[in-house]
This record gives sequence, structure tokens and C-alpha cells, in this order.
Amino acid sequence: MDAYRVPFEDGESEFVEKRSRFISHIWHVESEAEARKCIEETKKQYYDARHNCWCYRLHDSGVVRYSDDGEPQGTAGQPMLNVFERERIQDVCCVVTRYFGGILLGAGGLTRAYARGAKDALDAVGAATMSLWTLWDVPCTYPLLERIKLEITGCGGVVRDAEYGAGVVLRAAFPAGGAERFAPRLTELSAGGLSMQEAGQEFLPGPREQT
Repeated sequence: MDAYRVPFEDGESEFVEKRSRFISHIWHVESEAEARKCIEETKKQYYDARHNCWCYRLHDSGVVRYSDDGEPQGTAGQPMLNVFERERIQDVCCVVTRYFGGILLGAGGLTRAYARGAKDALDAVGAATMSLWTLWDVPCTYPLLERIKLEITGCGGVVRDAEYGAGVVLRAAFPAGGAERFAPRLTELSAGGLSMQEAGQEFLPGPREQT
């Protein structure tokens, strides 16, 4: 499976255009059920708003949905979706809520405003690239625990879990090349007494990227 981009985290943004208030929310979702839940909860929260326009696109299923929620056709959901397509963002759900300020924006003004709402929200949270990471079980002694954690991080990895007993076994995930950099460090730190075991693969997000 090829790498793809997702929102780095959930978040929101807000701006005012000709007295209309636009409030944007964005989420990293992985199913239609998650996306629909986000949309419905936002509609309940902003029940008194004139419009709650939304869109989502999902990587695995290829599902794409959007709604203008009463705005003129093509002026809200599609412009929002276009932002995520242009930025190559998948597994995303976005709702832009509008409180009407009494001044008509026109089709062009609405299109720009809803696109801005989606882009502002994405810029606020950033993006991350989902790629295939390798999982490893890393044994270590208690005296070496913190040092080994630092070495894992220094090689681009993350500690996903830990089992504590007579010793410690860390479940570490590494992006491409990370495990190969870490393995000799583990050998050196333990004077050859410790070696890690491969434990599978998983698609995981990388560090935050600017959009």
C-alpha cells in the first residue's frame, strides 16, 4: 500500500467574512461511521447556525461525500473537498459552520469562504504522511530503559507499548530505515546481550508537516 497524507490531529479555526461567522472543524477519521458521528455532533453543537456544510474522503474505501446544507449548489461542500484533494489529504472529515451575518456573499464569495474555512482548519492542524512502519519487540533491563527509549526516538521510532516483569520488553515502531539504525545501538548499549525481534508491520502517521 502506498503512503498517503492525513490530518495530523483534530482541530478548528474561525474567521468572519462580511459579518458572516465561519467556524471550521477538521478530524482524522477512518470510516464513514466516524465521519457521520463528527458531522452529527457538530450539527447538534451549532444547531442555531444557518448552515453546517461538510465533506469527507476515506482512503481505504475510496468513499467521498459532501453537502452544501442549503447553500447554493456547488458553493460549499465541493470547494471544501477540493482543498483536501489538492493537498492530497485522505481520511479527513471537515464541517464548516456558517452564522449568516445579513450580507449576501454571492456564489463566488461563498466558494472562496468555504474553501478558506477548510484550508484554515487544515493549516491549523497540519498533516502527516501515513506509511508502513515495522514493529519490533525490544528487550531491555531497567537500568537501560530510559537510554534505550531515547535511542529509539533518536532513530525516528516510537514506543507503542511496554511489558514489565523481571525485565522490560518495549514494542517499538520504526519508519523505513529506522530499525536498521537502531539495532547496532542496542547491541552496543547491551554489550551484545540484547537483540530485538520483528513483530509485524503497521501503517502509522509520521511527524507533523506544514500544509
